[in-house]
Amino acid sequence: MAEDVSSEQGLASRLRLAVVRLTRRLRAQRTNSTISLTQVSALSTLFKCGPLTPGELASKEGVQPPSMTRVIAALEELGFATRRPHPTDGRQAIVELTEAGQAYIRAEVEAREAWLDHRLAELAPEERDVLSRAAEIIDRMAGQ
Repeated sequence: MAEDVSSEQGLASRLRLAVVRLTRRLRAQRTNSTISLTQVSALSTLFKCGPLTPGELASKEGVQPPSMTRVIAALEELGFATRRPHPTDGRQAIVELTEAGQAYIRAEVEAREAWLDHRLAELAPEERDVLSRAAEIIDRMAGQ
């Protein structure tokens, strides 16, 4: 039984390191390094979720609202996001991507996926099948 626990700990360590390394390699494929990873993350959330209030965006990003206010200001300065009045709450604003922000995220995703597609093409079909199943499992684990 102790051996099973030890091998599971080994799996946890190997999986953590593999995910960290893959994330690092994917980040290296960025098309524009002048924008911070925090800003890219906020843009990605807006791209996936659509327009949000600053508070909603801060919550989804796991940061405090004052920090998100600075991120939004920087994204507005870059022309990637804009704020408009909330339709029903005059105290709130709605943050949304501009066309430039949408194009930026699409280019980031395309660059990373092109790199990953190239790496996947180098693998045997059986290895790609294993990774397909692993992606489902990792996604399920991450959602918990």
